[in-house]
Amino acid sequence: MVDKKKTARQTAFAVLEKVFSEGAYSNIALNQALLEASLSSVDKRLVTEIVYGTVARKMTLEWYLSHVVEDREKLDSWLYILLLMSLYQLQYLDKIPTHAVVNEAVELSKARKKGSEKFVNAVLRRLLRDGVADIASIKRKNKRYSIQYSLPVWLVKVIIEEYGEKRALAIFESLFLRNKASVRVADLSRKEELKQLLQAEDSLLAPSALVKNHGHFAGHALFEEGVITIQDESSQLVAPTLDLQGDEKVLDACSAPGGKTMHIASYLTTGQVTALDLYDHKLTLIEENAQRLGLADRVITKKLDARRVFETFGVDAFDKILVDAPCSGIGLIRRKPDIKYNKKMQILSRCKKFS
Repeated sequence: MVDKKKTARQTAFAVLEKVFSEGAYSNIALNQALLEASLSSVDKRLVTEIVYGTVARKMTLEWYLSHVVEDREKLDSWLYILLLMSLYQLQYLDKIPTHAVVNEAVELSKARKKGSEKFVNAVLRRLLRDGVADIASIKRKNKRYSIQYSLPVWLVKVIIEEYGEKRALAIFESLFLRNKASVRVADLSRKEELKQLLQAEDSLLAPSALVKNHGHFAGHALFEEGVITIQDESSQLVAPTLDLQGDEKVLDACSAPGGKTMHIASYLTTGQVTALDLYDHKLTLIEENAQRLGLADRVITKKLDARRVFETFGVDAFDKILVDAPCSGIGLIRRKPDIKYNKKMQILSRCKKFS
């Protein structure tokens, strides 16, 4: 639970700890924090910028810090994360006064562990005084691009080999651009009303979507009330293709985090959708969303490997089956920047077997 009295930076810090120390999804952890925190729209934008920016540029920030922090392994993980997010603000957010960044970092560290504030202050003051190391000094090209664009070396090599260096660099740059924030409107008869209320625009891709080029939807009362739900525009194109009549039994074989499951359930009246996943915490997330959207009576969750479906269910158990098969996830880096740190070269080889 996020403390509603937390400042923007305290909230961002809490989210980054969940992402880096607990393996939480950056987008889900951020949306949950914004939903629970009592912050102004300006502060919510700052939280979003700090979280996504720090995650997106993590390798770059780590390289910069390696020149001023001698032994990272001796640092508490929370302290290192605090330095990462503070350096991101100093290096990339020109409109934020440096003294505000340093002062709050000092206060955050002091509250966490007395005495640590001296170290935090010294590191940040040194970075302000001397500047960061020059990435251009890295001799090996792929390593230089890896640090500059915060991408694993193997991924840099793969993209350059596939697209050529010029186009690859354009792709690398594009990964730092912010995606539009998008939601699905639960009741389309209210879409025009909600568009005005949320100061949003119609999606050019999905009839059920509203989008914002700047800002976000998380934390709005309409989200808590189940009137809107966070879902990517392209994801909203899937459920309509099933041509659901309302009474079907549907299987969502690879369901987490549940956006498509909820969309399918919204088309059902007497039917049900069974959502599978391998992990309890992901199924819990689906169940919570079903409750929030008023769809719990149409959603069943089950912990099961989709490859073992026919050992559990009969051959005719479902009228329609959706298999959004796991892929490399590389195409989602802009929206979920933490993905790039959790993937290995082998994932591409495995995915090619099914392409």
